[in-house]
Amino acid sequence: QVQLVESGGGLVQPGGSLSLSCTASGFTSGSYAIGWFRQAPGKEREGLSCIGNRDSSTYVLDSVKGRFTIAIDNAKNTAYLHLNSLKPDDTAVYYCAAAELYLCSSYMPPQEYGMDYWGKGTLVTVSV
Repeated sequence: QVQLVESGGGLVQPGGSLSLSCTASGFTSGSYAIGWFRQAPGKEREGLSCIGNRDSSTYVLDSVKGRFTIAIDNAKNTAYLHLNSLKPDDTAVYYCAAAELYLCSSYMPPQEYGMDYWGKGTLVTVSV
């Protein structure tokens, strides 16, 4: 059974940085993609970024590009979302999700319906 364990959320001041991690286990195919999503209070969940473990496909939402970066360590089966220059509007629950044999698009964010497995989420609060 696939499991995703997130960590790294917390309270940070505006302008600060956090790194979120998502450790995956249980994949059977050996090929998967990790998507990062977030849901701010009172808003719908939105796809932020996507990365594949076998290819170089990545995607970062335009509105956070330059501040958020995604990376993957295949040896650890762990994906990372590095959050920099954080703003109060970045306050949200951040989720990682995964799907086997999924190819990240280079021009659109990951879609919830394309993800088969979800982590429990980690809260990021940006506040003074």
